[in-house]
Amino acid sequence: MMQVKCFEFNFLPVNTYVIWDETKEAAVIDPGCFYPGETEQLAAFIRDNGLTVKLLLNTHLHFDHVFGNLFVEETYGLKARANDLDMAWIRTMGARMAVFGINYEGHVNPIEPQNVLNEGDTVSFGNTTLHVLHIPGHSPGSIVFWNREQKCVFTGDVIFQGSYGRTDFPDGNHEALMTGIRTKLLTMPDETIVYPGHGPATSIRHEKAYY
Repeated sequence: MMQVKCFEFNFLPVNTYVIWDETKEAAVIDPGCFYPGETEQLAAFIRDNGLTVKLLLNTHLHFDHVFGNLFVEETYGLKARANDLDMAWIRTMGARMAVFGINYEGHVNPIEPQNVLNEGDTVSFGNTTLHVLHIPGHSPGSIVFWNREQKCVFTGDVIFQGSYGRTDFPDGNHEALMTGIRTKLLTMPDETIVYPGHGPATSIRHEKAYY
């Protein structure tokens, strides 16, 4: 049985998820750790629960969701996995953050070709399998991770409780986002738990009232 721990990290703030099962193998989704205390909090939880991190997953590559990528990669010997259509956000991260008045001198590694995730792919740790669905619109490379067996989905900024990700960025697409939500998320079982990139968890049943 997969378990879920949610942290809120950085100044936006972003939901960072640690998920694991009875094997003690784990995945980290969207490590938003920005401040030193946040990386320490993440590492302490993993250590104190005896977890072995096998996967580093990004729902998309907007800067607030990848601040902690380098820490997780270096600490646990991993390479991040995501869709590469968002790579422009990595290559121009400093400039994009400056638009928001944020100075950042850190570094985030690009997603290597062998670690690119696309529609229909699966990723696994322990006895747990996550299905990858591509739902662009908030960003070109936005993907969600669906645990079909346990009826839960990690949606990043595709969908929130009673809302959805902004599409007013230059590479946003409102129509594509709405189409993806309606055809790929709202067709999941009503009882499916939605773990979003910001804010509280919700359910597919609850979100159907908004679309």
